[in-house]
Amino acid sequence: MEETKSLCAKIPIELHNKVRANQEKSGLTLNQYVEKLIIEYYQMKEMKNMAQTRTLALQISEEIFARIKKHLDKNPNLTQKAFITELIIKALDEAELQENNNQ
Repeated sequence: MEETKSLCAKIPIELHNKVRANQEKSGLTLNQYVEKLIIEYYQMKEMKNMAQTRTLALQISEEIFARIKKHLDKNPNLTQKAFITELIIKALDEAELQENNNQ
């Protein structure tokens, strides 16, 4: 298990109530929820620092969507965006490697 360390901060009551309400809806523990928020924040910040980003939208079957959701539920620190991006990068890397080997 990855080593962890506590992080404490005082925040306004209204924000605290909002965070707790959303955390409860998510089904995650407070630790998991706050960690996910922080990870998503830094991923979003990284994306803003990139020269340009584009949106990729597609429709998938309900079965594939359910499989993705099940996987993400088992890995609460992994966002849907990060998971799909990793899959695309891996597939592209493999395709490029195969293309280079065929030349």
